[in-house]
Amino acid sequence: MTGIDVIAQGTQPAGGAAVGEIVIATAGAAFFSLALLVLGFGHRSGRVALLGRAADWAGRRSGLPAWSALPAVVATISLLTAVFGMYWDIALHIGVGRDEGPLANPAHYFILIGLFGIFAAGFFAMVLPKEKPSAAALKLGPGWYAPLGGVLICACGAFSLIGFPLDDMWHRLFGQDVTLWGPTHLMLIGGAAMTLIGIAVLGVEGLRAAAAGRPGESGDGRGRRGEPTAIRLLRTVALTGGLLIGLSTFQAEFDFGVPQFRFVFQPLLVMLAASLGLVVARQWGGRGAALGSVAFFLVVRGLLTVVVGPVLGEPMPHFPLYLVEALVVEAIALRIDGRERPLAFGAWCGAGIGTIGLAAEWGWSHVFMPIPWPAELLPEAAILGFAAALAGGLLGAWVSSRLSFEPTPGAPALRAAAVLGAAVVAVIVVYALQKPADAGVRAQVALTEVRGGPQRAVSADVTLAPRSAADGAEWLTVTAWQGDGLVVDRLREVAPGRYRSTEPIPVHGNWKALVRLHRGNSLTAVPIFLPRDAAIPAREVPASPRFERTFVADHTILQREQKTAAGWLWVVAYAVVAGIALSLLGLLAWGLHRLGTASGGGEGRAPRTPAPRPVRRARVPAEV
Repeated sequence: MTGIDVIAQGTQPAGGAAVGEIVIATAGAAFFSLALLVLGFGHRSGRVALLGRAADWAGRRSGLPAWSALPAVVATISLLTAVFGMYWDIALHIGVGRDEGPLANPAHYFILIGLFGIFAAGFFAMVLPKEKPSAAALKLGPGWYAPLGGVLICACGAFSLIGFPLDDMWHRLFGQDVTLWGPTHLMLIGGAAMTLIGIAVLGVEGLRAAAAGRPGESGDGRGRRGEPTAIRLLRTVALTGGLLIGLSTFQAEFDFGVPQFRFVFQPLLVMLAASLGLVVARQWGGRGAALGSVAFFLVVRGLLTVVVGPVLGEPMPHFPLYLVEALVVEAIALRIDGRERPLAFGAWCGAGIGTIGLAAEWGWSHVFMPIPWPAELLPEAAILGFAAALAGGLLGAWVSSRLSFEPTPGAPALRAAAVLGAAVVAVIVVYALQKPADAGVRAQVALTEVRGGPQRAVSADVTLAPRSAADGAEWLTVTAWQGDGLVVDRLREVAPGRYRSTEPIPVHGNWKALVRLHRGNSLTAVPIFLPRDAAIPAREVPASPRFERTFVADHTILQREQKTAAGWLWVVAYAVVAGIALSLLGLLAWGLHRLGTASGGGEGRAPRTPAPRPVRRARVPAEV
């Protein structure tokens, strides 16, 4: 998350990276891109054998065609690298603040290497085959056919990489947007998350090609044996678990305890990720795959939590459990055959996850989340969470039907349900984004010294006016961050309208401390202490022993690096980013549709006249 870009307040730029860093980063990108082109087109011309040898080695050990095996390995390693860098980067910016640029933060290197690796994996898949690799392959030029999955992976990698220069441009126009959900930050995260769809498409193409005896090595024309069962199972669990990880990255602000959007988003996003990811896992992988997917998720996210938190000493990311949701999906699969009735399966899974799963995650939040889900979220969270789970189930049913081993005829009802699901997600997200500021709420704050000197810390006694201002609030906390740590303290009510902190609040150096109030659809705050920041510029807000201040929209404090800009410029900037994002989503949907209908040879298009339906194969090949 390069936009939460502060190590010493006032010395780091707040409107884009230093010019020297941009030059170095651009030169590095050009060098590695040139090396990639030499490797790829050298393979196609027969002058460079390195890529072909590596692909053949991967193909021999996986049982998949070489053009599918090597890119899948490269993409998987790259994704794990990028997701580690992302969580470390978020933790660094929460705990320390903005930095001097993309090369001044060690986590950025992992993100850059990971995203470039994703792009490289897609490129390798596109250049490796010397003959048409699959029925769904795309013709790029005379005699050059690229696997559909390779094109999708490459597009996702390019989408994420474009986010870096756009992110710097965004900061120069609008200043730092200190939130994970900045438009260009979502490009970086979303592109990486959607790569899993491309990898799955490439895997299905590879399995179909191996079963049909299509070219398997890097262009020598020989067929491949089927993929070993153990490797197939491991790959399925890793892919679907990775999809669950990717879908869960959008929850990161809530995982760390510094959300800047309405609390209802957390149950909404958890339900959407669980239903979409686990329906795909069970439909695609077969019996037990939903549980395997969750096991992979918990192992990877658990390791990330330990490494980023205790090992590296940064704020610790938390994570949802998803275990009960997986059990719900596996139980429904015992009664409804998802291959025969995918729409019913997806709908019932969504309903089960949106009720039983939501209740389980509610309980888990009181065990492991930095801000537990309070009763004040009801009934809104239950309604929106159920809607998101149902929509995710419908989308998951359509996605998994497109990823089946055998091409399937069009299913208008399933396609319509998926479109409806996407529309529901869009509507509830737009609804939840509304967050007007309450007017007229004030706070009288009395600070008591807990620790004096340069490392000053205080306790806070907060009296609200009116006294009922926090009645029914989703949260009332003191948050202190970006001073080399993170404190999220839920205030304790000691009298009507009067609240007290429960742990020391740092008010020195680069710390930013504020009282945050979230009630209904408004998020407001008052500062306790803000340091002087010459780069914005902004004056210090001192932590006086007693003061009275009015609550304002909390993003004006949390994102005080933002600049004011003309309204039309905001509209144009958001439209550009939204257009790029919608283009990628459209490409992925088209790619899934093409994969699901492509059969036979020709140019990878579905035949005009439907062929007789083949005898149903055993379930084993479908467990990719």
